[in-house]
Amino acid sequence: MGKDSLYYKEKKKKQLLRLRALIDDLPRCAADFIHYREVTSQPSTLIQYSYDLIIFFKFLSSVNPVFARLKPSEVTDDIMDHITSDDIIEYQRYLELNTENDYHEEGKKTIARRMSPLRGMFRYLLVNDRIKKNPMDLVANPRIKKDKNIIRMNADEVGRVMDTINNGSVSMTKRQKLFSEKTRFRDNAIITLILNTGIRVSECRGLDIDDVDLKAGTIVIVRKGGGQDVLYLGHEVIEAISDYKKNERGGIKIKEGHEKAMFLSLQGKRISVDAIENLVRKYTRIAVPLKKITPHKLRSTYGTALYRETGDIRLVADVLGHENINTTIDYYAAIEDEHKREAADAVDYKKMKKKK
Repeated sequence: MGKDSLYYKEKKKKQLLRLRALIDDLPRCAADFIHYREVTSQPSTLIQYSYDLIIFFKFLSSVNPVFARLKPSEVTDDIMDHITSDDIIEYQRYLELNTENDYHEEGKKTIARRMSPLRGMFRYLLVNDRIKKNPMDLVANPRIKKDKNIIRMNADEVGRVMDTINNGSVSMTKRQKLFSEKTRFRDNAIITLILNTGIRVSECRGLDIDDVDLKAGTIVIVRKGGGQDVLYLGHEVIEAISDYKKNERGGIKIKEGHEKAMFLSLQGKRISVDAIENLVRKYTRIAVPLKKITPHKLRSTYGTALYRETGDIRLVADVLGHENINTTIDYYAAIEDEHKREAADAVDYKKMKKKK
């Protein structure tokens, strides 16, 4: 149940095996940094860090003569001191746009994220006297402008999405209609659950039957950081999940090892993250064609609605599982803009004068 379920145990095991395989492709200094971070970071984070560091060292081998033809195991601390700020800046340009061989074009957010493990690694090496200078000291992070225009749905748009799930649409193809009829109760339960609790798609996928108590109106979820949390369900969510269990789930032939999964694919396996993202896109493209809606935007829709109704930013942060309340404040800053717009027409001096 929760983080002790077989699903999460197997997931962590696979992540650790993947992480160890990636560490083997890193120089000793980078591997030591990853090991150092294991105490405070999740395996999924360290896997991404390892990928980013591998990309960096591959880049160095192609542009810096010192690193040319060196195997990862041959990169010593002394060799790391040959990395300059110019190398880092050139790497940033490479990430921004590369037209040779592996073509790629990355935005400022992605570049800033890829710089994060580099900054951490060089800081770690410097503090431990393994390098004499930190080349990142002269490298600026890309400036990212915060966008207050959070994409979410209003009540009418939510209504259209739910109507599309339950009643279909004339714009659906024959294949879409046939498939939707087979998964209507499941899709309704998933989208209703996310829209009314704000859980992440990974948290939704990881739900087991034992994690859902419809009588008590609660679910046990495993958060992004690995912690366990209990959320309370409204009557709409309870009804939607109950309908799914009665009408669809019981008729699926479940594959071995997937018996405890709450949400299943038609093949009888635990539903994948991609499948949840695809079903959200399918219905929202029809119902809300002018907005690009993802499961995370459903989460935004719930968080925004909750803040609008309660005005309690700490409650929103707690329910959404934000470890840092500043994440929530930044995320829902758009609501404050709405209040400011309302102020524009709130005072009418002519009408006030007539009332006297």
